[in-house]
Amino acid sequence: MSIFSKSKKSSSRGQIQIKEVMDNILVLPGNEYRQILETSSVNFELKSEEEQDVIIDSFQNFLNSLPCEIQILVRVREVDIDRYVEDIGKTKDKETIPTYKKQIEGYCLFVKKLVSGNKILSRRFYIVIPYKHTEHHQDMKLIKEHLNLEKDIIIKGLERMQMKARSITGLEILNLFYGFYNPESMKTQAITKETVEAILKNNYV
Repeated sequence: MSIFSKSKKSSSRGQIQIKEVMDNILVLPGNEYRQILETSSVNFELKSEEEQDVIIDSFQNFLNSLPCEIQILVRVREVDIDRYVEDIGKTKDKETIPTYKKQIEGYCLFVKKLVSGNKILSRRFYIVIPYKHTEHHQDMKLIKEHLNLEKDIIIKGLERMQMKARSITGLEILNLFYGFYNPESMKTQAITKETVEAILKNNYV
């Protein structure tokens, strides 16, 4: 079904209560605002016992140092490997050196065998920082300053655990929420700025 097909049911945007995304900040009803960080991860199982103890202590210190409540979100998404193999195949068609062409062909076969009968999943990790503005008027400068202050504290805490974090853009925020309601579409391609504008303008979500 086309993503531009209107539904008789209540829109997804109405269900998840999103007003807009402004300056890379998620705006919710009731003067609620959210900034979203994407973080790296740590493979705990591959660490030595001593390293695991250090990570546990660091995580405890991180939680104790938090300036506000946070939400930790793990986004698991199925990856369309067929599309990836197809793109690699196009590279093979353009290659003129026989040796490289054979290597690309062998790599494509290897990937197909590797994923045969299995789903390939990507995992991304996010931290959601909340803020409730108590003033009646919307002062985005003040809101951004407050969220950025808390963001900096959280990022420094993550760095102590050898983790990196960054604020995601407005388009990435919309991609994240769009993917929850359109997982099949997001397997093959990310939503574009033009698509977002058309979707929001015509209330297709």
